[in-house]
Amino acid sequence: MFGDMMGMMGKLKETQQKVEDTKKHLDSVNLEENSPEGLIKVLITANRAIKKIQIDDTLLNDKEQLEDYLILTLNKAIEKATKVNETELAAVAKEGMPNIPGMDKLFK
Repeated sequence: MFGDMMGMMGKLKETQQKVEDTKKHLDSVNLEENSPEGLIKVLITANRAIKKIQIDDTLLNDKEQLEDYLILTLNKAIEKATKVNETELAAVAKEGMPNIPGMDKLFK
């Protein structure tokens, strides 16, 4: 029993390291989101750090439309990045979980 506990602790440490490695990797996963008509383009990492925003010159004359497009596009980019982030981290966490009956239902 003690050996099983030590093995489980080792597996948990290994999983913790894999989670940290995955978080670092997600810094280099870039996602792009475009506004309607492609007037705004946002580049964001899977860890939700905005890297670049491109704004078409035609939006510079309409402050209200620019603000609306920015909000819409940034929110969509953050949502996309969050989904990738959560999926990747959940996969690593699930892989490292000990085989405890019922635990698999928590990660579906």
